[in-house]
Amino acid sequence: MPNPNAAAQYAQYNTNKIMTASPAELTLMLYEGAIKFCNIAIMAIEQNDVQKANNNIIKVQKIIEEFRTTLDRKYSVAQDFDRVYVYLLQRLLEANIHKDKEILEEVNTHLRSMRDTWKEVMKKVK
Repeated sequence: MPNPNAAAQYAQYNTNKIMTASPAELTLMLYEGAIKFCNIAIMAIEQNDVQKANNNIIKVQKIIEEFRTTLDRKYSVAQDFDRVYVYLLQRLLEANIHKDKEILEEVNTHLRSMRDTWKEVMKKVK
């Protein structure tokens, strides 16, 4: 028999996971979320679900905007990250206008690379 409280328990688990995460873990979660939403947008385009694609592309854009907002600009590498984020935002805009899954796949490639690099940084810091 399914547990009627499973959804509420899962939501509580996710809330606890976020509330107890370190800044590095939160960054990793954001990368994972951006990749997930990008994948959903790709699938939505394949299914001709324009609204679902739009909604998920906007979610990816919001995550990348958050990355830009939280860059610590006292470090020179922040400028490099900012350029990448601006590029990704531009590509997401183009993908959304044209509902172009190839552009989204390119963006996802960059996001995965950045996520994987972040994971390596986290391992070295531990």
